[in-house]
Amino acid sequence: MKNIGIILAGGKGERFETEIPKQFAKLAGKRVIEYTIDVFEKNKLIDEIIIVINPLLENEMWQIVRKNNYKKVGKIIYGGKSRFESTLFALKALENVKENDNLIIHDGVRPFVTDRIIIDCISYLNKYNAIDTAIDATDTIIEINKDWTIKNIPNREFLKRGQTPQAFKYKTLKKAYDLALEKKIYNFTCDCGVVKKMLNENIFVVRGDEKNIKITYPIDLYIAEKFIQMGIEDVNLDEIQLELLKDKNILIFGASSGIGKEIVNIAKRYEANVIGVSRKQGVDITDVNSLKKFLQDLNLDLDIVVVTAGELIKKPLDLLSYEEIYRQININYLGVINVAKEVKFYLTNKKGSFITFSSSSYTKGRANYSIYSSAKAAVVNFTQALAQEWENDGIRVNCVSPERTLTPMRIKNFGYEEPKTLLNPKEVAIKTLKLALSDFNGLILEVRK
Repeated sequence: MKNIGIILAGGKGERFETEIPKQFAKLAGKRVIEYTIDVFEKNKLIDEIIIVINPLLENEMWQIVRKNNYKKVGKIIYGGKSRFESTLFALKALENVKENDNLIIHDGVRPFVTDRIIIDCISYLNKYNAIDTAIDATDTIIEINKDWTIKNIPNREFLKRGQTPQAFKYKTLKKAYDLALEKKIYNFTCDCGVVKKMLNENIFVVRGDEKNIKITYPIDLYIAEKFIQMGIEDVNLDEIQLELLKDKNILIFGASSGIGKEIVNIAKRYEANVIGVSRKQGVDITDVNSLKKFLQDLNLDLDIVVVTAGELIKKPLDLLSYEEIYRQININYLGVINVAKEVKFYLTNKKGSFITFSSSSYTKGRANYSIYSSAKAAVVNFTQALAQEWENDGIRVNCVSPERTLTPMRIKNFGYEEPKTLLNPKEVAIKTLKLALSDFNGLILEVRK
C-alpha cells in the first residue's frame, strides 16, 4: 500500500493581484510551493509526490525540484480549469496504483500543513475511505436570502472550516469521479464534496490547524510572513548544524560585548575564521572612510557578515541632546547602511550571508526610546528591500529581532532585571549563526523567550 501525495498548484491567482501566481510568491526567500513540498518530502509516510501545475509554469516547477533535490516528486502534470479537473487529471496520471493505495490531496498554497495532520489523515484511512481536515468555526455563520436578509443561523457547534489535505482510498475517489463524469456533474469545490454527493460515503474529519492557512489574497502572504517571523511556522533552524561554520570567513561588527561577543566565541568554537571588531578596535561603522580602509586592509572574501552594533539612550525626546539623537541614528541605522554598501563586494564571490539586527521594539514605537525603536523599524525595511536587491547576486540578507536580552546595553539602560525573564545572548547568537547558514532571504527572525 502506497501513500501518494497530490499537490494541487495549478491556480492562476486571479485574486492575488500580482503577475506572479500565489504558489510562486516568496516567503522569506522561498516560494510558497517550496514550503508545501518540503513538508510532504520530509514526511516519513509519504512515498511519492505528484504536482499539478499550470502548463506555463512547468519548467519553473522542475527547476524548483532540482534545486531542492526533491526525491519523492515523480511527476509534474498539467492542471485543469477547475479543482475538479485538476484532481481528475491527477487520477488519470497515476500509474501502477492499487485499489487500497492512499491519495493525500493538498492545496499547494497551504504551506504550513504539519506532519501531524498528514499522519492523522493517513492513519484514519485504515478505518474510513475518505478523510477531510477542518477546524472550528469560531464566528457565527449566517445563511442569507438573495436580498441579504438572514434566512438561517445554524448551530455553530456542528460547523467547521474546511482545510486540506483531504485523503482517500484510490478506489473510492476513482469511483466518485467516474460517477460524476457519467452524470456530468462538475461543480464541486473540493474532493470530499465529490465523494459525499456521488457515493454518500462516511467522511471522517481530522483536526486541522489555525496556522494551516490558504494563501489567497496578498494579506494572507503578510500573515504567513508573520508566522515565519514569530517562529510559529516550522523555520527549522534546529536542523542546521553549526559544524558548517568550519573554515567560513565571518566578520562581526559590534563584537566587544553582548550578542556580538557570543557570536564570535561560538563561531571560533566551530573553527570558523572569525574577525570581530567594534569601536574599541578602531572600526567605526558610522565613519565610511574608516570602514573602507579596514575592509581594504582585510581584503578577504566573506561568507557571513553580522552587524550587531547598537546604541540605546533611554530618555524622552525633549531631554535628548542632538548629539545623542544623531549618535543613535548613525549607529543603529546609517551604520548598517554603511556596512552593507561596503561589504557587498566582499560577499559576492562566496554568495554570502548578511545579517542585520533589529529589536522587538521595531513593531511599535516605545516611549523614552523613540529614536532607537524607529531606527530599528527602519533596519527591518532596509533588510527586506536589500534582500530583493541582492537576490540575483546570490547574497542572502536577513534580520534578527530579539526580545529583551541580558546584555550590557540592557543593564546600562534598565538596571537590574530578573535574568530568567530575559533572553540569554548565547541563545540569540546560536540562532543568528544558524540563520546565516540557512537558505532564508528577507526573513525577520523574531527570537522570543
